[in-house]
Amino acid sequence: MEPVKVGLLGLGTVGGGTVKVLARSGAEIARRAGRGIKIVQASARDLKKARNCDTGGIALTTDPFAVVNNPEIQIVAELIGGDGLARELVMQAISNGKHVVTANKALIAKYGNEIFAAAQKQGVMVAFEAAVAGGIPIIKAIREGLAGNQIQWLAGIINGTGNFILTEMRDKGRDFADVLKEAQALGYAEADPTFDVEGIDAAHKLTILASIAFGIPLQFSKVYTEGITRITREDVNYATELGYRIKHLGIARRTTQGIELRVHPTLIPHRRLIANVDGVMNAVLVKGDAVGPTLFYGAGAGAEPTASAVVADLVDVTRALTTDPENRVPHLAFQPDALTDAPILGMDEVETAYYLRMQAMDQPGVLADVTRVLADLQISIEAIIQKEPSDENGGKASIIMLTHRVRERAMKQAISRIQALDAITSDVVRIRLENLGNKN
Repeated sequence: MEPVKVGLLGLGTVGGGTVKVLARSGAEIARRAGRGIKIVQASARDLKKARNCDTGGIALTTDPFAVVNNPEIQIVAELIGGDGLARELVMQAISNGKHVVTANKALIAKYGNEIFAAAQKQGVMVAFEAAVAGGIPIIKAIREGLAGNQIQWLAGIINGTGNFILTEMRDKGRDFADVLKEAQALGYAEADPTFDVEGIDAAHKLTILASIAFGIPLQFSKVYTEGITRITREDVNYATELGYRIKHLGIARRTTQGIELRVHPTLIPHRRLIANVDGVMNAVLVKGDAVGPTLFYGAGAGAEPTASAVVADLVDVTRALTTDPENRVPHLAFQPDALTDAPILGMDEVETAYYLRMQAMDQPGVLADVTRVLADLQISIEAIIQKEPSDENGGKASIIMLTHRVRERAMKQAISRIQALDAITSDVVRIRLENLGNKN
């Protein structure tokens, strides 16, 4: 049988990795797919640039539209990133009746509804395993492996840059800005790290995970997003003292009121497996009603880990080329006409526990005043640490509290009242806390 012909858009890190994986393991991949998979054409902006792969036998071009319009090509692999040109190319490929594989989380999160509708109309597949968590097959796991479950919630460390920064801050007592510079020097963070440290990259990925977990349309604009730039060494150390670790999590939860979609720094009990995922590694914890909590761990980025997911998608599409489109695995796990328009909760309606830190005058009655504010709003306290005044914090005492679960609206009111107390000399630092246990 003739090999399936693939057109590659982009020969950067992931594109080069895809070429290498197919070249090295072509025979094994053909055994799995039922026929060979061959890259016959690829586009790149600079054809003279040194590559991390052998492009011999691949027709190279600077025009990506030449690839998507090539009548010989059956599958287009979009690996250029961004959501402008990439969107145009993907829609053109679909219009031409070609299947698409992409690693582009921003494209899927923002325009996936439109892309999948066009693909369904044309009877083609759009595969996007590599768009979330690099080499971890989390899309397939939720969409197929956990299809017998009603997913209750998921929580993921889905940005390696942020996880590297928080790990270094905890293990070596370093400041955020210092570690960020190292992350940029090591190539973990871009020159403009906004997407990573402000949670936008994680929000793209969470949008996709939530859609396939709960059967809802992709709704990136409704994800609450908060970064890690305000996390300090003090907070990392106090969290450790209390038996927790701070991770930058994407959390999606099904509730009776609607769906929670949120990305923010989170305290997790140190005994949880996901709390011990360090460095640039990714992990996603998924709770199903039948299976209970399941943890998926691995490399979230890199040439070959991400290429692993791209090639797996190429294999899936190759296997399904002759399948009736009505009998293929749905793009978003649920049949297109079975997606539900469940409401996405605003953060004021979200219920979680909290870590609070504040500085106060060293005088009697301050702690009593703070706890009274919390009691008036029916917020229960789980733990308190009061640090003696020191020269480092200007002779002020530090008060650290953990609360039980409460709605965000009530916590905002409490923080406003606490900051209005005469004896409180700083803004109240608030970090959400999740137990992530079987009963959570």
